[in-house]
Amino acid sequence: MKSPGGSTFPYYYKGGEIHCLKYGSKYKNEAKLMELMKQEEDFMIQMNKKLKIWVDFYKTSITENILDEFIRQIRDLDRYIDKLSVVGLSGFNIWRLKRKLKKSGIHKNISFYSDPEDAKTWLVHDS
Repeated sequence: MKSPGGSTFPYYYKGGEIHCLKYGSKYKNEAKLMELMKQEEDFMIQMNKKLKIWVDFYKTSITENILDEFIRQIRDLDRYIDKLSVVGLSGFNIWRLKRKLKKSGIHKNISFYSDPEDAKTWLVHDS
């Protein structure tokens, strides 16, 4: 099965199962990204299970709107998120997102990586 972003679902990696959110390569097309985020949200609700989620933001411009939407998505999908790893954000955007997460009161198991393999490995290992 494929998710709205085109990822195989479930994606098996090193003996674990991951859901990949391909929010990368949207460059400055905020509307396209927002539409994909909504489709992925609906997909995860339909799956109705806790997921280890890998989010790819490579080659996507990160605006305040995108950060706010991502925060809203994390909050709305709280019961479906086991762990969350994010790749492709600059140091500044990681700082911005962490600040927004703290202000919103979200306390999820979230890690940030520059290497996708490290991010996926962290997800499948017990914590």
